[in-house]
This record gives sequence, structure tokens and C-alpha cells, in this order.
Amino acid sequence: MTTPSPYGAADGLVRVYPAAVLERPTPGLLWLHGGGFAGGDLDMPEADAVARTLADAGTTVFSLDYRLAPLAEGTAVPESSTGRERAHFPAASDDTMKAWEWALAEAATLGVDPDRLAIGGASAGGNIAVGAVLRLVETDRRLPALVLLAYPTLLAQQPEPDAALRAALDANPEADRFGAAAVLGMYENYLGGAVDDAPLAAIPGRASGDELAEFPPTLIVAGDVDELRVSSEHFARALAAAGRDVEHVVEPGTDHGHLNRPDDGPAASLTLDRFAARLAAL
Repeated sequence: MTTPSPYGAADGLVRVYPAAVLERPTPGLLWLHGGGFAGGDLDMPEADAVARTLADAGTTVFSLDYRLAPLAEGTAVPESSTGRERAHFPAASDDTMKAWEWALAEAATLGVDPDRLAIGGASAGGNIAVGAVLRLVETDRRLPALVLLAYPTLLAQQPEPDAALRAALDANPEADRFGAAAVLGMYENYLGGAVDDAPLAAIPGRASGDELAEFPPTLIVAGDVDELRVSSEHFARALAAAGRDVEHVVEPGTDHGHLNRPDDGPAASLTLDRFAARLAAL
């Protein structure tokens, strides 16, 4: 099992999980955990177990401790164990940009091929990762070789689910926790205000075909009974319409956050196998 290195990016933003292989250079992945923009840390399974598994499969993983949004009044989300300062957007996005540039600069030192450096994230982390890629595109900077997303949230005002998904959510009330009001409130807390004039990097599902024209190859794994699947399907269609390389997979039998439950059946392993295979093919 891979042991993470204490070697960290500027200001300790990144925990490095060296690839458990002798041959260098390896693929690399800058990975962002989820948590509704206001929760999560580097020790949760969605960060640590994901990073260890992918490192064991041959990819050096940079797990990012981005700044969390302030806690909304009355929220049950715990304080981050890292004790880092909380801040609204663009703090998490700025941290991602900083970590990306650091990873590129340090790739050779860490035995990573910069031409095989990917970015990805789960849930809110997927949003932040996609937003950072759009910022890289906009500023004509070096892009990731691949984008990996697990059940991302990409729209603050997402369309209603189709009849089949609505029926599945109705049949599983515990999974039905990302309705329109809950999602909008999550984004308003992330932004510290209304979503109407939010920057594209905060709500990347709004991207137009022109804004997606250079977006890297992308693999999206969505939850089966998860209302956020609507936003990832919307984004996958937009990428396809822009002529980009995109694969959208629904992991059977899952609800939101299955990477954070690696011992709850085979779903997390199946998703990470999908990610590992795409990284190995870079």
C-alpha cells in the first residue's frame, strides 16, 4: 500500500502519493475531494483511499487541500480537520490553479511525466477541477491530459430529472438529497451570494460550445440514483456537441458519494478501476 509523502506544494496545499512502481516517469493526477464546497479533508476516503488506490495502480496522485467555503448558518457539516482558513469562491479555484502550476513545475522531480498529468475530483471537487480547466483554457495555459470526474455537481440550477430517475429517487428517499433548493443553497454558500452573475469557473456546467472547444478528454462516472447526475449528463452532452472526447458512465446500483464508501460493495473499486485504466493509457 502506498505511503503518502509529507512533501507538499506551496503552503502545504498538496499531499503526494508516489506511484507504487519502479519505472519512472509515471502518470500524475491532481485530485480534489468533495464535500459540498464546505466540508471534507485529505483523510476522508474520497481523498485518501482514492489516492492510495490509484497510486498503487501506477499513478502519482497529488491530493489537494483546497480552502473550504464558510459554513452556512445551521449546517451540520463539521469544521475541516486541517484548520485552514475558510473563504468563498474563488479561494478553492485559486488553490487549484496554484497546485496545478506547482505540479507541472515539480513533475520531473517527483518522477511524473508532465505530458501525462491529469486533473479530477468528486462531487464539489469535480466542479472546482472543471472550473480550473476552463480558467486554464481561457488564459492559454498548459492543459491536463485528462479530466476524471466522479458524480460532479456542475450546475447551480439544474434541470429536473427525467421520469425514470425521479421514480428511482422517490423509491430511495435517503438518496434523494440533492433537490433544486438544496443545490442552489450549496452554490450560494460557496459564492457568498447569488448565482446569477457567478463566474463560469464557479458554475462550469454553463460553458458554451466555444468555451469548451479546447477541453481535454474527459471521463465522468455518475451515481445511478443521484439527482446530480442531471448536471453531469448535461455537461457530457455539451462536450460531445463541442466535438470533445467525453465518456459518461453511470455506475450501476450507486447513489451519490460511493467513492467515500469503499467498503460498501464493489462500486468504488469499479470506478477507480475505470480511472486507473484511463490514466495508464495516457
